[in-house]
Amino acid sequence: MSQAKPLEGKVGIVTGVANKRSIAFFIAKAWHEAGARLIFNYQGERLKEGVLKLVHETFGEDTPVCGLDVSSDESIAAFFDYVRAHTDRVDCLLHAIAFAPKDGGSLGGHFSETTRESFRISLDISAFSLVALSRAVAPLMTNGGSIVAMTYHGSRKVVPNYNLMGVSKAALEACTRYLAADLGKSGGIRVNCISAGPMQTLAARGVSGFGEMLKIYGAKAPMSRSCTGEELGAAGVFLASDAAASITGQVIYVDGGYSIMGM
Repeated sequence: MSQAKPLEGKVGIVTGVANKRSIAFFIAKAWHEAGARLIFNYQGERLKEGVLKLVHETFGEDTPVCGLDVSSDESIAAFFDYVRAHTDRVDCLLHAIAFAPKDGGSLGGHFSETTRESFRISLDISAFSLVALSRAVAPLMTNGGSIVAMTYHGSRKVVPNYNLMGVSKAALEACTRYLAADLGKSGGIRVNCISAGPMQTLAARGVSGFGEMLKIYGAKAPMSRSCTGEELGAAGVFLASDAAASITGQVIYVDGGYSIMGM
């Protein structure tokens, strides 16, 4: 007897895939294997060809992929017009989008040197985008739904060189809680975060001292390691599934237990 797939018949939107090492890609694969039909985005022409190739080779040539610039309301509207051309219902959305300019104290050096413009850009793309995408997808979540955002422990504790991204992730987690309270009442939509331990991704390599961070997790985490992409995928399936029907507004840590340690 074959085991039922927990996301069978569900439709998901996945944002933030850049390459095969992206956390978003691992969660997308897990959603797909759990039975979900997926729609993807790419960010800008620089990433378009690579994302299209990866998505179509992995999920099939007919998998929808569309450009999306989350800093533009017009682009968000156009993306959801594209989504509505492919489905009349969405059940889950993955928000795996974050950015901080590499200047001043944004991703290294002294945080006090962060510029006003860098702060604005990072909060807009890394945190407000969750609000904008949630507002856009909510009318399509006609049977309720699950919105999952990616965060990191640097939102709550000072992590050297994480700087502005830590502030942006803190804002993202606060947005998660307020959206959960808002959308749960109005549409039965759940909003949660997965706080992933460090992994070798394109985004992670932009943080100074990332290699040292991995060593510290190996030495200090209860599991003596961080996490794998497959483990993040499993957490993503759980939060998108009916098994998590009463979980909302939460930050779920998938980090080998590092976040519980005081020293």
